[in-house]
Amino acid sequence: MARANVTRYLALGAAGALALGLAACSGGGGGGGGGVDADGKATVVWSTWGTADELTRYEEFNKDFMKRHPDITVKLQPVADYGDYHSKLLAQLTSNTAPDVFYVGDDKIGQFVDSKRLMPLSELMDSKDSKTKKDDFFPGLFGAAENDGEVYAAPNDSNPDVFWYDKQALATAGITEDPATLAENGEWTTDKFLEMNKKLHDAGLTGTMYWNYWATHWSWLSSQGLDAPYDDSGAFVANKDAATVESVQQLGDLFEDGTFVVADTLPDGAGADSVFVTHKAGFFVQGRYTIGTVDATGEQDSYDIVQWPTPDGEAAPTGVATSFLAINGKTKVKDAAFTFWTEFLSAEGQTFRLEGGGNAVPSIKGADEVVLEGGYPAHAQTFLDMRDIGFEDYPAEARVPGLPTAIADEFLKLYQGKADAQETLDTIADVVKERSE
Repeated sequence: MARANVTRYLALGAAGALALGLAACSGGGGGGGGGVDADGKATVVWSTWGTADELTRYEEFNKDFMKRHPDITVKLQPVADYGDYHSKLLAQLTSNTAPDVFYVGDDKIGQFVDSKRLMPLSELMDSKDSKTKKDDFFPGLFGAAENDGEVYAAPNDSNPDVFWYDKQALATAGITEDPATLAENGEWTTDKFLEMNKKLHDAGLTGTMYWNYWATHWSWLSSQGLDAPYDDSGAFVANKDAATVESVQQLGDLFEDGTFVVADTLPDGAGADSVFVTHKAGFFVQGRYTIGTVDATGEQDSYDIVQWPTPDGEAAPTGVATSFLAINGKTKVKDAAFTFWTEFLSAEGQTFRLEGGGNAVPSIKGADEVVLEGGYPAHAQTFLDMRDIGFEDYPAEARVPGLPTAIADEFLKLYQGKADAQETLDTIADVVKERSE
């Protein structure tokens, strides 16, 4: 259930009503973890946010789990609003009233690790009862969930930010080459991508829509062969590299002239999804969940996906959004909580949750068939290829409360022409230093 940014979490209004309903029918809503009754039966309470479809699938998983484990009762405690979810959960952890197992967003996981309230998981993951050895997961997805060699949460699933493209919009702009075919031939270069975007812009269409969050700006740098914005000590260094400054300025200029568009800033009623499905944009950078959006059009064949373009056409590591599953360090049902945790995250668990139109990409080996089922989009393998080499947000950034959002705010000024690249990166360096001290 990995998503790409908070804006989209908050946009999932339909999930709220169902979440409240599920809380009532599943015993959630009151806070607090489970325990063991007089007969020795354990109750595990777990919490998350989610869309209506996701929450329904979780309830189905709970039922399946309890059939296999009649000695464990599982209760889902959904929270309607992502914006309130983490603050509520931190308060519950502090007051020892938190659920036993819970989701944590990738923009919050570092804060939760630093709270010292999460259960260390490395030893449990190596145990005989584990269905989720650490090496079973793709290493770039742990991000700030791993600290000083210890794992405190694992990725539920993932969503590489791919370039969805609309063949009809490309054709309207006079573009005859297919991006995915170019990528297969090692010819999906930055120059080719920008050439297509110029044609789209000249035709009165939007070139590419991006969400303003870490995976956009840092994937741009990585895809262009530039160094990470943080050094090994966690210091922000992007502002000191001339090539990086030049590349960020190029990115800003493309937003400022309208070739690229910040999806977050589009008006209600004419949002990014609407623009894309009405063939007014060539590219839209999102994850696998976009399948549902294009399916609703009845024009699925008009859409496909491709990796980020690079100077030489060879694939490069880019951002992969995740969410994480953690265990309360003070749970009263450690063994039962871990049994639920490891089965939820296992290849079998991820297959159960994601098959039949699931909206994410497995974070663990052995479940890739759910991405390839149905053969849609035509180049669905791209999701897996990008996940395999991709990365979560840098721990130096994700570990600091509010820092990813503060950095995105500075990039928005760049995109709106209110600051140039050097000013933007210098300000970010100051923000990182101030917030990290």
